[in-house]
Amino acid sequence: MSYYKHDSAIVDEGAQIGEGSRVWHFAHVCAGAIIGKGVSLGQNVFVGNKVKIGDKCKIQNNVSVYDNVFLEEGVFCGPSMVFTNVYNPRSLIERKDQYLDTIVKKGATLGANCTIVCGVTIGEFAFVGAGAVINKDVPAYALMVGVPAKQIGWMSEFGEKLPLPVTGHAEAICEHTGSRYLLDNNKLTKVS
Repeated sequence: MSYYKHDSAIVDEGAQIGEGSRVWHFAHVCAGAIIGKGVSLGQNVFVGNKVKIGDKCKIQNNVSVYDNVFLEEGVFCGPSMVFTNVYNPRSLIERKDQYLDTIVKKGATLGANCTIVCGVTIGEFAFVGAGAVINKDVPAYALMVGVPAKQIGWMSEFGEKLPLPVTGHAEAICEHTGSRYLLDNNKLTKVS
């Protein structure tokens, strides 16, 4: 085994887990899951069958990554944040054929206790604040807070708020890395 699994964790036969990953206390990884290298699955994490988790993701305690959730490289899932996979669930009506894909792009952060309503795409390096509810697509680098979430700014890849308006045309430099970002037509791009 090229990954660490705590004795209390359950990894079903058939699950693919990359080298250097860690599966902590009371976690459960289902047979169809595909998990990359260097991933950390915290205490009491559940990973469904139709799930793909990219390299270097960190999934903190008490997170369930249900079927049809796909995380690219370097996604951070804060403690007790929530994914869903059916838009209008009912116990008395079977809707497993109505699962909607949720895609979280490279480097995005999903803060503690936030909720991601299924069927959305969260852009690269977006930052969802603690407790926010995401019910629509999130642009790359966007800083989202509130219920329902609204964009209040832009974040650098380093994870710091950039001094930019939400809309318009402007430039900013990350003081930590020197990277330059260009805001144009309500889209942020890292240019150097």
